[in-house]
Amino acid sequence: MRLVEFEVNGVPCAVDVDGDPAAVEVVREQLGLTGTKLVCSGGVCGACTIQVDGEPRVACLTPAARLGGRRVTTVEGLAGHPVGRAFAGEDALQCGYCTPGFVVEAAAFFERWRAAHGRARPGREEIAEALAGHLCRCGAYEGILRAVAAACAGEYETDAVRGPVPRAEAAEKVDGSARYTTDQRPEGLLEGVIIRSPHAHAHVRSLEAGDVVVVPLLPPDGVVRYVGQPVAAVAAADRASARAAAGRVKVEYEVLPAALDADRARAGEGPLVYEDKAARKLAPGSGEAPQLTPARWRGNRRGPSAMSKRPATAVRRIVEARKNSPERVVEGLFTTAAQTHTPLEPHACLARWDEGTLHLEVSTQSVRQVAVLAAERFGVPLDRVVARAVHVGGGFGCKMGLTSDVVAAVELARLHGAPVRVVLDRDEELTDGGYRPGTRIRLAMAADSAGELSALAMDVDTDGGVSVGGTVAALARFMYGKAPRRLRDFDTVTHRPPGAPFRGPGGPTMCWALEQAVDEMAHRLGQDPIALRRRWDGNPKRHALYDLAAALPAWSGTRGGTGRFRRGVGVAAANWLYFLDPATEVELTVEDGIVVARCAVQDMGTGARTVLRRAVAEGLGVAEDRVRAEVGHSDTVHGPTSGGSRTTPSIVPAAADAAARLRDALGAGDGDVASRLGLAHGVRVTGRRTRDHRGFVTPLNLTMGGVAIGRGFTGSVQVAEVEVDTRLGRIRPLRVWSGIAAGRIHEERLARSQCEGAVIQGVGYALFEERRTDPATGRVLTDNLEDYRIPGIADTPEITVHFHQEGFEHVPGGGVGLGEISTLPTAAALANAVHDATGRRPYDMPIRPDRLLEGLGT
Repeated sequence: MRLVEFEVNGVPCAVDVDGDPAAVEVVREQLGLTGTKLVCSGGVCGACTIQVDGEPRVACLTPAARLGGRRVTTVEGLAGHPVGRAFAGEDALQCGYCTPGFVVEAAAFFERWRAAHGRARPGREEIAEALAGHLCRCGAYEGILRAVAAACAGEYETDAVRGPVPRAEAAEKVDGSARYTTDQRPEGLLEGVIIRSPHAHAHVRSLEAGDVVVVPLLPPDGVVRYVGQPVAAVAAADRASARAAAGRVKVEYEVLPAALDADRARAGEGPLVYEDKAARKLAPGSGEAPQLTPARWRGNRRGPSAMSKRPATAVRRIVEARKNSPERVVEGLFTTAAQTHTPLEPHACLARWDEGTLHLEVSTQSVRQVAVLAAERFGVPLDRVVARAVHVGGGFGCKMGLTSDVVAAVELARLHGAPVRVVLDRDEELTDGGYRPGTRIRLAMAADSAGELSALAMDVDTDGGVSVGGTVAALARFMYGKAPRRLRDFDTVTHRPPGAPFRGPGGPTMCWALEQAVDEMAHRLGQDPIALRRRWDGNPKRHALYDLAAALPAWSGTRGGTGRFRRGVGVAAANWLYFLDPATEVELTVEDGIVVARCAVQDMGTGARTVLRRAVAEGLGVAEDRVRAEVGHSDTVHGPTSGGSRTTPSIVPAAADAAARLRDALGAGDGDVASRLGLAHGVRVTGRRTRDHRGFVTPLNLTMGGVAIGRGFTGSVQVAEVEVDTRLGRIRPLRVWSGIAAGRIHEERLARSQCEGAVIQGVGYALFEERRTDPATGRVLTDNLEDYRIPGIADTPEITVHFHQEGFEHVPGGGVGLGEISTLPTAAALANAVHDATGRRPYDMPIRPDRLLEGLGT
């Protein structure tokens, strides 16, 4: 054993550095300081930042041996620092997984800034430069910029912050004490790793394990269909030993021809991914909605699935318009690249069996669904499965259901009789963690002589690897009135990893094509793009947003130019279905004078815990500190999945009903509840999600866990301003105005953060993110955060969010979800701004510099 002595947070320690571990391993595993997160292992994301003698260092690239004799500070050692208080007070966080790293770096900047500038307020550029080595996938950058500026200006010197902390769990996330699945380390823990296929298409002939205990993870037919598909899993005392054990497992593959070219697959050429009907049932879905419409398979192409409206009329009108009035026809071939979810907390599960009960700590968006599916999969009564997801480090749609990390952890725990944790490495997350599929969209739109939308046709090929279920064209059914339209979705299936639902599945992609086409039509007709949308769009909620957007100074300001740097402004609109879980319940129990609100919902940074607490407190008429919300436990009353923007409109009405029932149980009526809580220990009631006025569009549940479609659409109008460098082809988003119509906003500061983060993810989709695979082997090439570029704090435009809070009065509580509608139009608005600046229409996304320069002819 080789010991290194140093000081951590003021306490002397000695650690074993045999094997030359990185500092992050020692800090987390030997010292138990789990606020330091391991995310990228490449010094890119900043989540593992510590201070060494007061200077920030990324602990994943710092050898632990180099800490000898040094003074180390982790986020736990910064408790009470003004920066931490500011992060909590300004809501400079969402899921919180990246937050400790930001706080450590920002604290060092704070000390430097104070020494040089006193209490002067730093600008956005100074803060962004200091924090440039940090990533937040939730996109909480606006709050971070505010927090650091406020701390440096002396606004958080004491605990007397400006008003109450917006987020219930902010203190835990800021000081590093929030425990995520990746932080759990029970006695006797084994680490599991997944053995993955090196081939895009192969039949697994045999697994020779020797002395290694192996869990097979193959599909029923024994065929692997993409590089990175799970084949088996093993466990050992630590990850290094588990990897060594995995290396001793011999897998015999019969390598088969692979379909890797999407163009050939669309043409019906190449080897089949699914050779028959039985095999096709194995295809995973890339969207949230079930496959409601049967579709034919022709080789590796599935479809069309159609959501058309008088399609023959639409085609006839477009054909006639091409011949008679081509100036009123807009056509184009639009493409989008695949966008990877890559939440900073990877897929992770810790499983243990205890006297026949299965306990799961899991990073999931669907804690209740995980328990239900685990009971079915592993043959355990539901009441003997307990899943927990108290803190979840992001998801964005990819952490739904029984993922491979859960299956591997459960089976390994059963075989070894010990707790087993399976955590995906970043390359695994970027390979097999899910992505928004790429698409090829052929669109045609015609306007009549009065300038009204006459017809729309959209054929979309969704390239989701081995997955199916693209619904991009279908979403165009709900925009711009009742004009005839032919809307056809096809799936192009290849031997590449499966896609997964990603924040508004299909929505940003549909907007990319449709909203650019509407913009182009406005130019063809000589009309203002906002005015044309307002005329075509019958949604009164969006009318209010159009009026506000048209009045923005940026919209009427100077644009374009002839120099190197040109400015442009673009607009885009979107809508989204209103989803809810009608089976949601909230249980209230009085415990020692505190009301404890429980629901089997999870909070992955969206604020469900805070929304629940506030709704109960409002319903009871008590201070929020008299209510504690407990979420992330499957063994309480039913709660919604965090997907489809259905969480808030599900839990708020249930919380209000529970509060009313508790009032009755206490005999309070309209009187003072707070004074009665001290004598009501043990009183318990359960509230249910009450029905909307006029009911739902779909009264029957459509998916497991329960989801219904409510009446009305949420709406969004966004205006983006960009600066384009025509010499280097770089696009700099300057400002984004985001108007959101989703009814009453229950937690405005958290909702604003959600919408700001949605814009950031839209910026990434439009300008940077592009998942690439090797065309010869099918291997994912963008398998690290250096090669897969997500937006950083310096990429953040100034974001203004406006909430239009009318139009959902028929919903109990008056508001619906906004996590998805807030990201749908961003990429299209940026594209229209680029066109406004340069005259060049960007058909291919992301709008890379090389593509832009090629279009400009430079």
